[in-house]
Amino acid sequence: MEIKSESPAWLDPSHPNYKRWERSRSLSLERGKFVRSVIEQKQKIKNLTVVDLGSGEGGTSKIFAEDNFVVSIDLSLIRLQRQNHSGFKFSKINADAIHLPFRSEFADLIVIQDVIEHLNDIKSFYDEIKRILKLNGIIYLSTPNKLSFINFISDPHFGLPIISILNRPAIKKYFLKYFRKNDFNRNDIAQLLSLKELVKIFNNDFNFELNTKFAVKELFNGNKGIVWSDIHLKLISFCRITGIDKIIKMIANNKTGIINKFINPTFYLILKKKSE
Repeated sequence: MEIKSESPAWLDPSHPNYKRWERSRSLSLERGKFVRSVIEQKQKIKNLTVVDLGSGEGGTSKIFAEDNFVVSIDLSLIRLQRQNHSGFKFSKINADAIHLPFRSEFADLIVIQDVIEHLNDIKSFYDEIKRILKLNGIIYLSTPNKLSFINFISDPHFGLPIISILNRPAIKKYFLKYFRKNDFNRNDIAQLLSLKELVKIFNNDFNFELNTKFAVKELFNGNKGIVWSDIHLKLISFCRITGIDKIIKMIANNKTGIINKFINPTFYLILKKKSE
């Protein structure tokens, strides 16, 4: 989720991350299809009230709006305007993730893609999504894995080693200050979370379910809505050529063990709100 800006970094062709961001935007609909396919492993998605939180280019909102009532939420007014220019007809609200303009128990489903790592106040965010979600409602949450050795080699936001394990102040002090000065004052620099940290955040109020095995299968079946960075695409190609993909498919699982703690680069979670 980006900060408001008259000239957002993600639309600046001179920014080092521009190509990665541009590719992500072009795959917005594919990402939405993947999100829906993950959730449909668990339940039918029709005639639901869906909140797409940090909706970006709006592809996911569009996919869900085919047969659900969808509200697209983003902090960036420019992103929402781009959704309008794309002809997307669902509801759009320019709002902060920790001040959501909904009554309690409003949503059946909340979609949170690559947002939580950008937030400064996760506690307030958690309280808000818990408040607006109906009893037995579900959250789809995706976020990069802080402790994945793949992300340690190439951070998903900067494409550089080591950054994935640093907290936000350290990233600013040791990296942005010298190498990305234009980004130094951004308050949404990603600080990744580990599986242990995510479990600690959600476990009291939600049933916690990983979907790594399904994501790996889709990845090697050619799903374009999962990765888009050059190094990850090259790594996937290498795995296919060498046959390593078969080994990865075999060892992939949905347990909170070594594979998901230290190897899996991205968590795809289904969180079901517990009855009080």
